[in-house]
Amino acid sequence: MQKGESVCDVQKKRFSHIVNHLMNLGKKFDEKELNIKVLKCLDRTWQPKVTAILESKDLTSMTMASCFGKLREHEIEIQRLVVQESEEEHNKSITLKASKQHVSSESEEKNISLLSRKFSKFSRKKQASKRYDLKKPSELNSNKYTCYGCGEQGHIKSECPNNEVK
Repeated sequence: MQKGESVCDVQKKRFSHIVNHLMNLGKKFDEKELNIKVLKCLDRTWQPKVTAILESKDLTSMTMASCFGKLREHEIEIQRLVVQESEEEHNKSITLKASKQHVSSESEEKNISLLSRKFSKFSRKKQASKRYDLKKPSELNSNKYTCYGCGEQGHIKSECPNNEVK
């Protein structure tokens, strides 16, 4: 088998041609001998498949057509995987491309500043809730908390019933 040659080319163009000429000259081949010759003529890239065929099947019961069929199936599967990998590689390169964009319009600047203000307000609220360790009113212990607004125990300033501004 030559580099870049398919199994079908090997079977039709060279192997069958050589075997037919040898048979015309009086040489007799059994199935096992033909199968071994087919598997030995393949290059190193086929070595895993050759090993699998040799270990899985009895070469005397396998026809030459079924041997070439198994090799063609493997070749088609390898070609499909190569195409799939190249498509995935092409898609990855497209998704990783980025373009440079400059913030130039005033509306985009306003959107960014609004987003930053809302985020800082959100983070301040999170810090406040951690500081007071706010719980549901039913879970509060009246002896623990003293309101800074009215001075009574049992609630905090944000929940004060006497607070007019809410």
